[in-house]
Amino acid sequence: MSRSESRRSEPRRATRTPSPIQSGPFNPSASGQDWEIAINGDLTDKQSELVTSLVEMPRRSRGTIWFDSGGGSVYVGLALCSIIRLRGLRVTGVVAGECSSAAILPFAACERRFVTAHSTLLFHPMRWQSAEDVRLEEATEWARHFKNLEGDLDRLLSRLFDFPEEKISEWTNPGRFISGPELVDAGLAKLIDMFDGDLWSQMSRQ
Repeated sequence: MSRSESRRSEPRRATRTPSPIQSGPFNPSASGQDWEIAINGDLTDKQSELVTSLVEMPRRSRGTIWFDSGGGSVYVGLALCSIIRLRGLRVTGVVAGECSSAAILPFAACERRFVTAHSTLLFHPMRWQSAEDVRLEEATEWARHFKNLEGDLDRLLSRLFDFPEEKISEWTNPGRFISGPELVDAGLAKLIDMFDGDLWSQMSRQ
């Protein structure tokens, strides 16, 4: 029997088509890698850096975001929130200092949320301002748009936190500082202690 005939007579091995990996923020990490980034300072000033950092992370990977931001553009906060959710990033969010205004959006998008006894979050109505003179018609349109957007964002935060929209609205209007322990009491985060080991050892005990 020739070599070519021998090869033809061998049975073919069945090949298995791998099933697609389902994306989503609550599915297992595809890479097994852990990463850390910080969202600090003004979101508007760091928009490009922050967006690029999240997009460069492996899809469906696990990581930690440290928050210390007073906010900034609501659109930047919304973009960061969207990227975390739509790229399936399994994020642990930690408020190391402040997490206020637009910075609350990406924090709410985190799968696990932690605060210290000294953390502070400021919920407040949306504001807009322009460095240039604007016509009355333009100002009126901005006011209309932001009023609608404010209601949309309250509903979004309600879904992300799994928390009543009415309570979010109470915090937002006219505005309220929420401490870390208050956020824990509301069931929106867990408390970590700066004197009880590192973040990961404390997470393993919770």
